[in-house]
Amino acid sequence: MKALVYNKNFDGCIKLCDRDKPEIINSKDAIVKVKLSAICTSDLHIKNGFVPAAKNDIILGHEFVGEVVATGSDVKKLSAGDRVCANCETFCGECYFCKRGFINNCQCGGWELGCKIDGCQTEYVRVPYADNGLTKLPDNVSFENALFVGDILSSGYFGAEMCEIKSGDTIVVIGAGPVGLCAMMCAKYTGAGKIIAVDIDETRLKIASERGLADYTFNPSKCDIEKEIKSLTENRGADGVIECAGTKETFEMSWKIARPNAIIGIVAMYEEDMTLPLPSMYGKNLTFKTGGVDAVHCEKLVNLISEGKISTDFLITQKFKLSEIEKACKFFEEKPAGCLKVTVEPD
Repeated sequence: MKALVYNKNFDGCIKLCDRDKPEIINSKDAIVKVKLSAICTSDLHIKNGFVPAAKNDIILGHEFVGEVVATGSDVKKLSAGDRVCANCETFCGECYFCKRGFINNCQCGGWELGCKIDGCQTEYVRVPYADNGLTKLPDNVSFENALFVGDILSSGYFGAEMCEIKSGDTIVVIGAGPVGLCAMMCAKYTGAGKIIAVDIDETRLKIASERGLADYTFNPSKCDIEKEIKSLTENRGADGVIECAGTKETFEMSWKIARPNAIIGIVAMYEEDMTLPLPSMYGKNLTFKTGGVDAVHCEKLVNLISEGKISTDFLITQKFKLSEIEKACKFFEEKPAGCLKVTVEPD
């Protein structure tokens, strides 16, 4: 089968290669035929050397939907022929961290697909702990509808959840890319009264506004963002900030626009260490929460999609075939205007 492989010795570090079809290794495994996948910014972080945990010579990718073709003897919830979406994390469900909902820190798994074990940018993928990592799709939920459930939609929900949103809260989302847009829809679902989108990309701000995901949009390169936020919050600042952009400037912005005693939920992946300027923020009594997404709400998110309460279909802006995946990665990395998510489907 064809597969996009990450290898430090390749020119450009990625290449479409021939690989053997995966087989069941553990009784809790399932083999899934990939019907649709997406390229994630995390894939680019691996390609560019910013993820030390990534193993060399692995198949990239962790964002996909497909059809179960085989299951191990201990898989109880799934059968061949089931349509499923995949969690970006593999988790046992039994360890100390899993039992507390911290599946990103599973002592037996974590973020593995496309990082530590072969991922989904291929034709077939082996999914460990399949009963936990795969969610069956209702008949009225298409593969396109569910593609982002296990990663960027879960990341957006994670950001909203970290902010402990109360009814009527003003929430600022920094970064109106795919994760930020998901964070906006999840913040609205969880009770936010006012959502403010911040980005330097006018096209993305327009999408946030036109789709009703943000009540206000600001480009910090064209305005005094602290002044604008305070003008909308009786001079207090935001009740919660979800940081989805991942730059030094947006990290600093996150605490400056927050009101005293606010919560800042950081879902962005940074390429360098960030430093908290504690003397400068002394007295604001801020709470920072950050980490890899704990994608424990996949079934709930699928149900919300099935009920028509949320939708991520609009995020798909370009489509490529598997044979074109190297071109697709380059396209996604260049991020031309209007590009949100790039999908890959079998030839």
